[in-house]
Amino acid sequence: MLDPEQVARWLREDLGHHDVTNHVPGETTGRLVAKEPGVVAGLDAAEAVFDYLEVDVTERLEEGAHVHSGDVVLRTEGPAKATLRAERVAVNISGHASGIATRTRRAVDAAHEVNEGVRIAGTRKTTPGLRGVEKRAVVAGGGDTHRLDLSHMVMVKDNHVAEMGLEGAITHFREQASFATKVEVEVEEPEDAPRAAEAGADIVLLDNMDPATTEEAVELLPDDVLSEASGGIRVSDVPAYAATGVDVISMGSLTHSAPSLDLSFRTG
Repeated sequence: MLDPEQVARWLREDLGHHDVTNHVPGETTGRLVAKEPGVVAGLDAAEAVFDYLEVDVTERLEEGAHVHSGDVVLRTEGPAKATLRAERVAVNISGHASGIATRTRRAVDAAHEVNEGVRIAGTRKTTPGLRGVEKRAVVAGGGDTHRLDLSHMVMVKDNHVAEMGLEGAITHFREQASFATKVEVEVEEPEDAPRAAEAGADIVLLDNMDPATTEEAVELLPDDVLSEASGGIRVSDVPAYAATGVDVISMGSLTHSAPSLDLSFRTG
């Protein structure tokens, strides 16, 4: 459920203090149309924008639906003035989210062609204020959200290790965390992967390793510890990483670099 205050902020940013361009009388219908193929997402956010301005969404596709150029994604009915005021924000949000979902689906499909068991995950490299929209878009594309925020999992990173040492950092955070909280440990060399597992890591993040080095590290880990590859991985790199036997491939590019899906809103 989107916070109405967030929707209000989006609209205030777009409308400003004295909108005269959308003073159109009467009632109208509208339709959000895909101009290229992809996977749609952010439609719950788009609907929330129309709802806020009392425009009815009469029909919409499910999150994660495949679309082709020309497909109608969402239909509206209501006052013309409110419809036009909602239009740009709704298109921007849904286009952005759909771009993320489309890129995620491409990564998932590329991974599953090689290894059906590997997961594609997002990261915390999201746009401030839009994390909820972007994480839901990753899910719509078939991906995993990874951490939603810092409270969802302890991640022992390179700076922690530099301050406390690998084993010392893991022990420190194990003592701080709840028994229900998983601990993930970032390593940059294959030989550190089993050290992290022995010290109590639930998940070992293999950071900035090429596929061959990633496979070497995976083979050193016990079966009950999850492995995650991360660090500048592109969709074109996914098959090679999926072939290493890693459990999770996390990709910041799903959210920070996905181009918007081209959507258009038409009235009448």
